[in-house]
Amino acid sequence: MTKKVVVGVAWTYANSDIHLGHISAYISGDVLARYHRLKGDDVCMVSGTDCHGTPITERALKENTTPEKIVEHYHNQYSEVFKQLGFSYDCYTKTASPYHHEKVKEMIKTLYDKGFIYSKTEQASYCPNCKKFVYDREVEVVCPKCEGVSKGDQCDHCGYVFQTQDLLKGKCRICGSRTEIKDNTNLYFALSKLEPEMKAHFENCKDLWRKNTVNETEKFLKEGLVDRAVTRDLSWGIDVPFSGFDDKKIYVWIDAVWGYVSATMKYCEENGKDWKDFWVDKKDGSNLVYLCHGKDNIVFHTIIFPALLKAFDDKMFLPNVCVSTEFLNVNGEKMSKSKGNGLLMIDMIKKFDPDSLRMFVVANGPEKRDSNVCLDDYQALHNGEIVNKFANFVNRTLNFKGLDGFVPTGIIDQEIKDLVKQTFEKVAKNIENIGFRDAVSEIFSLVENANKFYDTQKPWLLFKEEDKTAFNNVMATCAYVIANLSVLFEPFMPFCCKKIQKHFNICAEKWQPIDFVGGKNFGVFETMFSRLSKEDFE
Repeated sequence: MTKKVVVGVAWTYANSDIHLGHISAYISGDVLARYHRLKGDDVCMVSGTDCHGTPITERALKENTTPEKIVEHYHNQYSEVFKQLGFSYDCYTKTASPYHHEKVKEMIKTLYDKGFIYSKTEQASYCPNCKKFVYDREVEVVCPKCEGVSKGDQCDHCGYVFQTQDLLKGKCRICGSRTEIKDNTNLYFALSKLEPEMKAHFENCKDLWRKNTVNETEKFLKEGLVDRAVTRDLSWGIDVPFSGFDDKKIYVWIDAVWGYVSATMKYCEENGKDWKDFWVDKKDGSNLVYLCHGKDNIVFHTIIFPALLKAFDDKMFLPNVCVSTEFLNVNGEKMSKSKGNGLLMIDMIKKFDPDSLRMFVVANGPEKRDSNVCLDDYQALHNGEIVNKFANFVNRTLNFKGLDGFVPTGIIDQEIKDLVKQTFEKVAKNIENIGFRDAVSEIFSLVENANKFYDTQKPWLLFKEEDKTAFNNVMATCAYVIANLSVLFEPFMPFCCKKIQKHFNICAEKWQPIDFVGGKNFGVFETMFSRLSKEDFE
């Protein structure tokens, strides 16, 4: 059955350079999108730049610029990184776009009309010097759990998540003044009303999720769902579509996750499609929604976003596969801009091959636990698996001395054909079970077996001894493997795969073995990858 597949990739927050750790959480989205397109599914892969919130206004203030300029700088950087890495977004946009603003306002109005958004007055921290209410990162407080001093979103020392009452006695981080307690009115989302539906959603989906996703979501549900503020006293963000809230903006958490829907709407409008085909439950198993993100955003994707969808329209299809990655650490430390160990992508894409970078992240992906990498690991994988095994097999087959660019017609070895078929089946199963490391391991196992076949058959001796039939069979079999590797590797290393397909004059349109038997002059095949030396990393 052909499916309508949404692949939602987490929105990168526009206040710092994108690094390898980010890509480790996002790459699964592109793998899934490319795989499902090969399966013949109708895919919509969406994401964008997350543009609103306090950290961006703080940075703009420090750098004596505007939030708009901060956002534009990082949006351009992220767009370039994703382009260079071959991310096949159908729509990569930003939450600061007028289109997204209007769609969020429409959603807020719908939720309000249905009784899921209401007004509530409660005590909040107010800075008399700045003449504004201050929240989270704008407040410095003493943690009631460990007594450490921290900004008020989450304790920097013990990880405790501050509650509203914890922030009432603090210090404004903008000007240093002591805060006061004042009544403040905000709009709230009645998340608690949807607790039964979210528990049912959890039970329906937990078998499709990774362990970290199940554990974090279950923990959150056991604590009981609490209504969440929809508005904040901010100067930068989406306007509230109701009178009496002119001094407030839509809170970034609700704005960002709704981007998966608004980006789908934008893509469909521009391509003559109906967004409801992707987001309305057809009840026939043809809907599939992946959300790919880091483990620090699990609950927003497993509970809060599904709750918004349910409140918006009871017919909406709730995301059923959340691909939550652990952290990718470097040299034993969590990647951090302040530590200077982030392996910034804007630098890496200038130096290294994009296919090689993609494979490095997938092969070392933090799927079940935090992964630790170093540049020595990258060099080893690039020079070993990619250059010595895969690229070398392609090169010594297609550039065999005496062929002059002509791959002969021959009978494909049956054991190799069976192995290729099995590899397609195993890789498909691993991808659909969100086991990408196991998927690439299966493909490299085929590469290893192909090299063994080449070495065992000794085509150089067959050519020298003029055993034309045997020689043609061996070379045709090797070319057959290469053609099929260009399909198997396509979700992971798309650039080199397209190069092979162009050389062979074939088009990978389906996730199934290609019956390639040679018989044409394809010319000299250029080497796909160069070895990396220690000097390349300096």
